[in-house]
Amino acid sequence: MRVSARNKLPGVVQDIQSDGLMAKVSLRIGDNHLVALVTAESVAELDLHPGDEVTALIKSTSVMLAKP
Repeated sequence: MRVSARNKLPGVVQDIQSDGLMAKVSLRIGDNHLVALVTAESVAELDLHPGDEVTALIKSTSVMLAKP
């Protein structure tokens, strides 16, 4: 599959929590943790399970940073 998105982060599904129409998919990307909120239908269509290798595609109009 070829996509135009430049922010591609390969990772592994750690956990999936479905609640009605939405699902929270937790990913491990190297030493980092990323959470994606997607539809439960998308989780089913992709047949996602913990341990699956996936790529997070990030398309955003803004990024916020915080410094302690």
